[in-house]
Amino acid sequence: MTFKAGVAIPDTSLPEEQDHLKLVTFNLQVGIQTSAYHHYLTRSWQHLLPHPERQQRLDIIAETLSRFDLVGLQEVDGGSIRSNQVNQVHYLAESAGFPHHYQQLNRNLGRLGQHSNGLLSRLAPSRVEEHRLPGTLPGRGAIHAQFGEGPDALHLFIVHLALGQRSQTRQLDYLSELISPLKHVVMMGDMNCTPERIQAHDRFCDAFPLHPVEPALSYPSWRPRRALDHILLSSSLQADKIEVLDHLFSDHLPVAIDVHLPSACRRAMLTCNSAKSAIAAAHPAL
Repeated sequence: MTFKAGVAIPDTSLPEEQDHLKLVTFNLQVGIQTSAYHHYLTRSWQHLLPHPERQQRLDIIAETLSRFDLVGLQEVDGGSIRSNQVNQVHYLAESAGFPHHYQQLNRNLGRLGQHSNGLLSRLAPSRVEEHRLPGTLPGRGAIHAQFGEGPDALHLFIVHLALGQRSQTRQLDYLSELISPLKHVVMMGDMNCTPERIQAHDRFCDAFPLHPVEPALSYPSWRPRRALDHILLSSSLQADKIEVLDHLFSDHLPVAIDVHLPSACRRAMLTCNSAKSAIAAAHPAL
């Protein structure tokens, strides 16, 4: 099921016994295999043209992603020449068995590229919105998915920030405004900056009191030295485990985490599910 931005989605389903979620964020570089710096030059043509092994790589990626409840994707293609007209978000959702997915198109290059963020979910969100992040160059965005209703709903943001510090500052300012009124927040994605830079942004940290999570070195994938891919949690959430997954072709490594849900957050998600189930039973045609 594909969700539509800004529209309430029926049938949110968190199992009553489930008190944690498995999350992963991955910049998959549109399925290009990169394992050395010189590949940025010698394999740059794959950003424009298809490669016969790209589909097989997506199948391997899907097998890994199938272990998780919520997946945030960056640098996925929405269907163009380079991906053999395959919408990679939809393909990964279908191959990995996710019933819900959402694609945010950030750079529309027509037949040459559909540069996107993506969300794969085992739970149907109560609402999904997309945001265009400010910056010197257009093409960066964030997906905001809400699970449950009321002040204890869970809010998930999937982001891909700019490379330049000035644009990053503007984008963190923008995100600060979105998250400041929210209680239970997960923000994950390729933020293109170190934990130290995030912590130095006072406005962002004031709006988003962070639960301390050990930085995960994720870039470059063949010899990781920098923590650019992050899963940030509000202080109300607890990380049970964080890990960097094995190399999956891209120049970034996937970063995964187990998040323990507070009882109030679980109740908000379960209450939303119960209310929608009752509506569906009373109005089966809806």
